[in-house]
Amino acid sequence: MSKTSTRVRDAKTGKFVPEKEATKRPSTTVTEKVKVGQTKKRTK
Repeated sequence: MSKTSTRVRDAKTGKFVPEKEATKRPSTTVTEKVKVGQTKKRTK
């Protein structure tokens, strides 16, 4: 089962913003769940 993390994104620019920003202006921010998984090991 994959893990999820809650992230907040600005609706106009699409950039991630802090959660405090979302509480200040909820009409212009979107809260979404992003899958968080293991990173693949790089081989050289």
